Amino acid sequence: MAVALLALVSMVVIGLINPAFWDAANLFSLLRANVITGILALGVMIVMLSGGIDVSFPAFAIAAMYLTIKAMIALPYDGVLLPFIAATAIGLTLGLVNAMFVHGLRMIPLIVTLGTGTAVRGFLLGAVSPSQINIDQMPPALIAFGRTQILHVSQAGGQPAGLSAMVLVYLALAFGVHMMLRYTLIGRSIYALGGGEEAARRAGFSVRGTTFFIYGLAGALAGFAGLLHGSMIWIANPHDMVGMEIDVIAAVVLGGVSIFGGRGSVVGTMLGVFTLVMLTNSLIIMHIDTTWQRIVVGLVVIVAAGATSWRDRRRGA
Repeated sequence: MAVALLALVSMVVIGLINPAFWDAANLFSLLRANVITGILALGVMIVMLSGGIDVSFPAFAIAAMYLTIKAMIALPYDGVLLPFIAATAIGLTLGLVNAMFVHGLRMIPLIVTLGTGTAVRGFLLGAVSPSQINIDQMPPALIAFGRTQILHVSQAGGQPAGLSAMVLVYLALAFGVHMMLRYTLIGRSIYALGGGEEAARRAGFSVRGTTFFIYGLAGALAGFAGLLHGSMIWIANPHDMVGMEIDVIAAVVLGGVSIFGGRGSVVGTMLGVFTLVMLTNSLIIMHIDTTWQRIVVGLVVIVAAGATSWRDRRRGA
């Protein structure tokens, strides 16, 4: 797979330029940085496989995170399971709203998700609160969950490095989505819908049911990722994740998901996420200005989209 080769070559080149890339702390940080982007990418991948697009997920993620943590503080409640269920449910509900507009009113997915994302972000900042919840206000159980580690090593200088357990959460969700797409009827209907709505309908698939499932699942993953994000960074900022849709879509397209729908995989998406996060991480290590980092991401979007478009045209021919 081209993206796997790109990731391998990039790792070698970056490691030669800056040997600090191979430090255990940096590698563990790189894997940790894949978690939130990767979970969000799974939702975007599902939508794109169906031939749609979603740019509302950062707003949904932050809304689910902020509202859940606000409720935990107000009650007060210091558990983990119920808050994650609540955040996932908030994301699911918002995703179903997207589906209602896309399928019920036959609206363009890009316009719908741009509108709902903007509205949710505006509601959160205007009607709830624009204030950040700092670490001293965060529920302790949530912080403890986000800090859980599964592996500890000592580096050459004696400094400890730990691998976040949230990597396992990401892998578990990715495995679940992979199994759903590969071995279930709803998974086949998602690919069929990406090949054409009329063709999917003639094949016996419910376009309405599939559409609601797609956007509902994408919203649920966003809600879950939002609260996980808050637990990992120990703050709840309603202004967070602005512009993150570009990074996530870039990673999904880089992973080989067709911009026209019907082609793509979980493994490819995960490799795309890893490659993009690695490039960004390496630019930070080399002290490259943020502006140039955004240029790299933008170029990745253009090149990856062009490559997948060329691939799809060749297969069509």
